[in-house]
Amino acid sequence: VQLQASGGGLVQAGGSLRLSCAASGLTFGRYHMGWFRHAPGRSREFVSAIDWSGGRTIDGASVKGRFTISRDNARSTVYLQMSSLKPEDTAVYYCAAQDRSRGNDYTRALLYDYWGTGTLVTVSS
Repeated sequence: VQLQASGGGLVQAGGSLRLSCAASGLTFGRYHMGWFRHAPGRSREFVSAIDWSGGRTIDGASVKGRFTISRDNARSTVYLQMSSLKPEDTAVYYCAAQDRSRGNDYTRALLYDYWGTGTLVTVSS
């Protein structure tokens, strides 16, 4: 299984970025997908998640109203559209896959089965 995240980069505060995570080696439609982030000196943080069908999403409090998660099951890809970026959004962003048999708690990292490579997002002030 591979989850390859991309789309990170350097952006000014107030700007936007779109992250992508391409999955391979798994039946994508069986998995809920999530984004987490990890900034230096801080613990890993839940960002957003989407259920296997794309019908339900949940966002972390710090990104609600600014970030939007979506997925394309035909392309086995999940996206994170980030807008109104703030310096505190600076982190390495990781995508993860959770088998839908684990239930409907998408916010707990321990419930995810696979993790991808990270992509660095840096927001300058």
